[in-house]
Amino acid sequence: MESFSLVSNELETDSSTKNRSKPNWKQIVTFLTLTFVLSWSLDLAIYLNGGLNNPSVGIGLQLQMLLPAFSAIVLGMFFFKDSSIYFQTNHTTSRWFIWYFLFFTLMYMALFITTSINPSLLLSLNSLILLPGILGLILLIVLRIVGGKESFSSVNMAGGKAISWLLFGLGILAFAGLQTVLSWFFKMGTPVDMAMLQAQAAISGMSYSVFMIIVAAQTLILGPFLGLVITFGEEYGWRGYLQSALMKIGKVKAVLLVGIIWGVWHMPIIWMGYNYPLQPILGSFLFVLYCIGLSFILGYAVLKTKAVWLAAFLHALFNQSISYFMGVIYTPTDTATSFGIGWPSIIVLFLITLLILRDPIWKESED
Repeated sequence: MESFSLVSNELETDSSTKNRSKPNWKQIVTFLTLTFVLSWSLDLAIYLNGGLNNPSVGIGLQLQMLLPAFSAIVLGMFFFKDSSIYFQTNHTTSRWFIWYFLFFTLMYMALFITTSINPSLLLSLNSLILLPGILGLILLIVLRIVGGKESFSSVNMAGGKAISWLLFGLGILAFAGLQTVLSWFFKMGTPVDMAMLQAQAAISGMSYSVFMIIVAAQTLILGPFLGLVITFGEEYGWRGYLQSALMKIGKVKAVLLVGIIWGVWHMPIIWMGYNYPLQPILGSFLFVLYCIGLSFILGYAVLKTKAVWLAAFLHALFNQSISYFMGVIYTPTDTATSFGIGWPSIIVLFLITLLILRDPIWKESED
């Protein structure tokens, strides 16, 4: 009997070790199901109400960005008892930001529904929409000061060091600028009409040079911080939860799978003409490849720094910088076939990925 008991205990230990060495696929599938049902239902509502011509589409697109984190937080707080953010066990100050984020997302849902039913309210509500996001940033900073960095790092919401934000941020700006230079060099678009920009500068009462400096500062410096809570919605869902949950299949496989899922998640809105208005079907598949490349950059940043807020900042900066260079400097003729978000830029992203994969961190154990 003693021998049998010993063997039985060893088998139980081996079994539990194997379970710990595999991802929790049940939780992962539950997260993906909730995220895709919410997101694609929203896309369907946008499509049935005029698609990208829907006056509320801007609010709808921002709401969609919040849904991955919303899904991960709802499940982690109330259903996954082993989660670091489970409401009965998370007593850190970070819990107040988590509650805020749930409220923030529900507010966006209410805004989208209200403005879809009554578009005349859009103008007045749009002027107020920045305020909750700014309040969220203030709350985040206060809670970080009061609770210390451990209160956020313990729930996979670390901020990272300022030097990491600077260096990775400069890398994102360099990438976006390179896309513009390459598009110009290969004549894949047209320069933005300076006369139009000069007219806008004249209306504002500024010189052209001062006007352009202010536009650049607003877009590339202020813009990413104002959009930080929105991009946290994607980054906590994809990098904070999903990438972490998939780490047990291997870092490269995990980041690759996140990129594929992330790209597929975008498909319905791209089919409506978003990002690739001239070639939406081709664009939807190109964007999957684009998301794979971008997933390695953002995933690498998180692996190096353990900071999901850094990924949120880089995501916001990427969106702002691509929009700035394509909208204010040089506009591609066809986004699917130009540098920026087209197939040429995918080649650049994959070359960057090959360089990133040379870092030994990809082979290091997470333990």
